[in-house]
Amino acid sequence: MNTVVRRLSVWACAAGVVLFSTACRNTAAGLKRDTEENSKKAAVEASKAADKASAATADAAQRAADAAQAGTQTISVKTALLADKRVTAKAINVDTDNATRTVTLKGHVPSEEQKAIAEQIASQHSSGYHVRNELTVGN
Repeated sequence: MNTVVRRLSVWACAAGVVLFSTACRNTAAGLKRDTEENSKKAAVEASKAADKASAATADAAQRAADAAQAGTQTISVKTALLADKRVTAKAINVDTDNATRTVTLKGHVPSEEQKAIAEQIASQHSSGYHVRNELTVGN
C-alpha cells in the first residue's frame, strides 16, 4: 500500500509540475505580449508628444524671430531719426508690428515740416513696411 501511495504521490506531483509549468508559460507569454503592446502604445504616445513639442518649439522660434526683426526695424528707424539733424527726435517713439509690417511714429515734434521729414526718414529706413505717422505737432 505504501508503494501505491508513493507512486500516486509521485504521479500527482509530476502532474502538478506539468500543469504549473504550462500555466507559468502561458502567464509568461501573456506578460511578454502585454509588454510588447504597451511598449508600442508608449512609443506612439511619445512620438505624439515629441511632435507637439517640436511644433511648439518651432512656433516659439518663429515668434522670437519676428520679435527680433521688429526690434531691428525699430532700432534702424529710431537711429536714423536721431542721426538726422532736421528732426528733433528725442520725443519720437517708434513701434514696429512685424505681423502687419507697420512702423508707427508716436510722440510730438515742433512743426509740420519735422513731422513730414520724420515720416520720410522712417519710410526710407523701413523697406517693406508701411509707416503710420501719429506724431502731433507742438509741445
